[in-house]
Amino acid sequence: MEDGRLLHVFDMDGTLLRDTSASLEIAARLGCLDELRALEGEFAAGSIDTRGFAAALHGLWRELTPGVVAEAFDGAPWIGGLPDVLADIRERGDRAVVVTMSPDFFADRLRGLGVDEVVASGFPPPPFRAAPDPARILVPQDKVTAVDRLRTALGIDRDSCVAYGDSGSDVPLFFVLRHTVAVNASPALRALAGAGYEGDDLWAAYALGRELRARARS
Repeated sequence: MEDGRLLHVFDMDGTLLRDTSASLEIAARLGCLDELRALEGEFAAGSIDTRGFAAALHGLWRELTPGVVAEAFDGAPWIGGLPDVLADIRERGDRAVVVTMSPDFFADRLRGLGVDEVVASGFPPPPFRAAPDPARILVPQDKVTAVDRLRTALGIDRDSCVAYGDSGSDVPLFFVLRHTVAVNASPALRALAGAGYEGDDLWAAYALGRELRARARS
């Protein structure tokens, strides 16, 4: 029998969003997928960091409106079982947080699905009237900082956190947390994780996370 409040920490791009990202979904609706993919190639190669990526998005998305963001969010391929998992977390008295380096104006919409907290890169609201402040754009290490801040506010330790992620941006968090689930993940992240899941059912990944925590307490 488990006791104590848990904090479930979800990555968004590639984890809750299947095989895609918020930026790709928005770019598809703005007709700039090729440019976005070129940017992602630069980021993967290390030519630009998250802050350079955000500055480039500002220039690329001058036609972005709240309506386009809503269409991109509503039409995105979210992983199966997401509403059920969020409902179960809430019914147990636990907390669900999404920590992502993607724009807050997209990620914040997850609150409407039952996510308790969203930590994301801070952008000006669309349509853009100013460039994003580089200090508000997250880097991977900020995931650790965000989780430590949230768990401290809840009065829990790192062993009461379960993280779910898929890629390099989750590596710092997977290094410091004991209970981690790699979801449709890169081999490097899978090697760090306590458990791995491949498929389109978040409930199955969530069950693995709860099992890791229960096993550690038995």
